[in-house]
Amino acid sequence: MAKGHRSQIKRERNEQKDNRPSAKLSYARISSTKACFVLDSIRGKDVDTALGILTYSPRYASRVIKKLLESAIANAENNNGMARSNLYVAECYAGQGPTLKRIRPRAQGRAYRILHRTSHLTIVLDER
Repeated sequence: MAKGHRSQIKRERNEQKDNRPSAKLSYARISSTKACFVLDSIRGKDVDTALGILTYSPRYASRVIKKLLESAIANAENNNGMARSNLYVAECYAGQGPTLKRIRPRAQGRAYRILHRTSHLTIVLDER
């Protein structure tokens, strides 16, 4: 159990808060494994290189992640006052979201389950 007054506990928790610019997309209609293939290719790269990789990648997830990366860059410039030339992708990951379950009729009265997977995507930038 935490010691101290509630406001003191909140103050200490806010001091440890991560102030790096980030962007999050919840409930993206793509499986987290497919998104991770694209996220692995841009992790650690500077933002201009990452945007180039995402622009010419043939995967569907690259279009979604490119839009998310552009949002993170805008957050860094407008909210944190960072220069775009110094930014790089510090962290990017995809967590599993809820799965939409659907039924597909099959032969002889059977029913197969179709799983439409979703994911929560996060991109965190930092300055070099």
